[in-house]
Amino acid sequence: MGKRDQQEARRRLYEYAVAQGGYFTAAQARAAGYPKQLQHYHVSRGNWVREERGIYRLWEWPRGPHDDLIRWTLWTRGLGAVSHQTAMAVHEISDLMPAKIYMTVPPGFRKEPSPVIVLHRDRLAPHEIEQREGFRLTTPLRTIIDAARVAVDPERLSAAVRDAIAKGLLGDRHVEAAIRTLKGPAAERLYSALQEARRAA
Repeated sequence: MGKRDQQEARRRLYEYAVAQGGYFTAAQARAAGYPKQLQHYHVSRGNWVREERGIYRLWEWPRGPHDDLIRWTLWTRGLGAVSHQTAMAVHEISDLMPAKIYMTVPPGFRKEPSPVIVLHRDRLAPHEIEQREGFRLTTPLRTIIDAARVAVDPERLSAAVRDAIAKGLLGDRHVEAAIRTLKGPAAERLYSALQEARRAA
C-alpha cells in the first residue's frame, strides 16, 4: 500500500470512527482499505483496540458514557435501536438503571444475543428514531409506548410520562394520541400512567 493509499484508508477509517465514538467494525475497516492482514498488524501494534469480535476502537479515542450502546449497535450491523428500559435511562425519564441493554431490531434479525442484551423484534418508523453519536435511540414517545407494552412497573411508567412532559420531550396530547392507537392492557397502563403523572405534576 502506497503512502497516498495509506492516507486515504486512514481518512476513510476516521470517518467511520468519528461518527461512532471512535469505534468501527472489521467490515468497515475493509471498506476503508484495511485487509485482514493489516487489521491484525494495527491491533498487534496497539493502534487499534479489539473490543469485541470484529469490533475495534482507535486507541487514542476517549471513552464516552454510551460506549456499550455503540458497541452493541455495531454488533447489530447498525440495524438495532436502543429502546425500552435502556432508552428510558438515556432519555433520563424515570430513575431506571437496567442491568441489561434493551434494543429493538427488525423482525428478520437472526443473531443470537449475549446474556447482557435483550432484543425486541419490531419495525420502527423513521419518526420513532433519534440518531445519537454512534447509536440510534427510540424517541421518548415510542419509548413510553414500548414500556407500556412490556408492562414496566406502573410507578416507573407514570414517572417516565411525568418526566418526559416536564422536560418538554412530549406533550399530554402526544400521550393521549398514543393511548388511542394502543389496544387492551397496554392502552390501560398508559392511560393510568398519564392520569397519575397529571396528579403528581
